[in-house]
Amino acid sequence: MTAVLADRPAVLLAMALALLAVGWSAVWRWTRTVVTITHESGHALVAVLAGRGLTGIRLHADTSGLTVSTGARRGPGLVFTLLGGYPAPSLLGVGGAALVAADRAALMLWIALGLLATTLIHIRNLYGVLVVLATGALVGAVSWWGEPRLQDGFAAALCWFLLFGGLRAVRELQRGLRRGHRGTSDADALARLTGVPGGMWTGLFGLAASGAVIIAALILLL
Repeated sequence: MTAVLADRPAVLLAMALALLAVGWSAVWRWTRTVVTITHESGHALVAVLAGRGLTGIRLHADTSGLTVSTGARRGPGLVFTLLGGYPAPSLLGVGGAALVAADRAALMLWIALGLLATTLIHIRNLYGVLVVLATGALVGAVSWWGEPRLQDGFAAALCWFLLFGGLRAVRELQRGLRRGHRGTSDADALARLTGVPGGMWTGLFGLAASGAVIIAALILLL
């Protein structure tokens, strides 16, 4: 059993703090931007992998974001690009959990820092630059100066936050669709491209986010 898994109370504390950051709306209004950074980075990464041109990423003070890519206006490349957003926080959370469970929390934090630096290159508005720099400064400070125990706890909390935050973001999307707020979401765009109803896409996003939480819990707690 690894040192992180042996220190289960610390893992549970990290989970509780992440739940607080996601579940308390007053805090979520501020912390949600980290999920948006990951969401938009997911779009950007898949766009590049699909052979599309990446124009840039914009992050807004209302915690929304926009990733602009160039290429065909229809087809699998655009579909996969649109699919890359909502699962990104959950997938990064699961990957981070695996590293934390293997006592590689420091590596997980340096990878997160590298991803933030790569994202920063493609940010095209001042607010986006500021929030990515602020997030990177926090992760970098813990990576550089934090004691191993602090790095373990911070990395675990970050993983849980991405997992719970990814799930809450999907729930918000689902609530918006039920209330008739349609037109600009990833699910709406996928519905227009594929003919598959937006509700089915949000259901798929929800299954992925829920499955990621379960997998991470198995990795970190069992």
